[in-house]
Amino acid sequence: MLLVCDIGNTNTNIGIYDKDALLYVWSIASDHIKTSDEYGILITALLNTKNMKEKINSAIISSVVPTLGETIKTAIKNYLNVEAYHVSYKSKLPVKIALDEPREAGADRIANASAAAVMYKLPVIVIDIGTATTFDIVDENLNFIGGIIAPGPKIQTKSLSQFTSKLPKLKIEAPKCAIGKNTIDAMLSGVVKGHECMVEGMIDLCEKELGKKATIVATGGFSSVLFDNMKRPFDFVNKELTLSGLNIIWKLNFGEEK
Repeated sequence: MLLVCDIGNTNTNIGIYDKDALLYVWSIASDHIKTSDEYGILITALLNTKNMKEKINSAIISSVVPTLGETIKTAIKNYLNVEAYHVSYKSKLPVKIALDEPREAGADRIANASAAAVMYKLPVIVIDIGTATTFDIVDENLNFIGGIIAPGPKIQTKSLSQFTSKLPKLKIEAPKCAIGKNTIDAMLSGVVKGHECMVEGMIDLCEKELGKKATIVATGGFSSVLFDNMKRPFDFVNKELTLSGLNIIWKLNFGEEK
């Protein structure tokens, strides 16, 4: 079975695939201080809860944190006796990376574009709403033509509390109104509804440049916060999109896992 691991700035998502079936998913904190032994023990413990440790014979990683990617790769090697494959722009992909500098494409964005290209009608815009909010666009000819990178809701709330003297820390949730009658509601409106406006506006600009309507796919930890309040709802919300992309890329590069 295949272990897939998407390492983000805030969370690391781990899944197990049996061919195209995603059997289990876990989300753990991306802790830069943890050693490979600590990660190895943690991953082993998670797998043992489902009696899966001995069944893992392959692994693939996407990471936006290079040092943590190497740490977890070492953990997988030492504790599962499996050599994990790192996704990069050099991987065999279902899309062509049509960027000015292909090597700058993050592994998570490559995985998102790959999954969307295989799973949804083209052209497609993937909106990954996490620590950062990224847009990845695949045109109707399977070209990953680029995207958008913006601060995500978590960065915005952290910045508000960090760089002002009176604004509190904030739990991100959808506000009822645009006009906040207290500080918390006002902050939520600025962050969440402001983010909605940004997302909708950027979708409109992207579709104008594409020259046609696109399939809109949302993923990431905060995708459901925006989903109910958009004037134009996302066509799909798929929180496991990145993991699906890793499974697709593995099969293209190595065939079906045993």
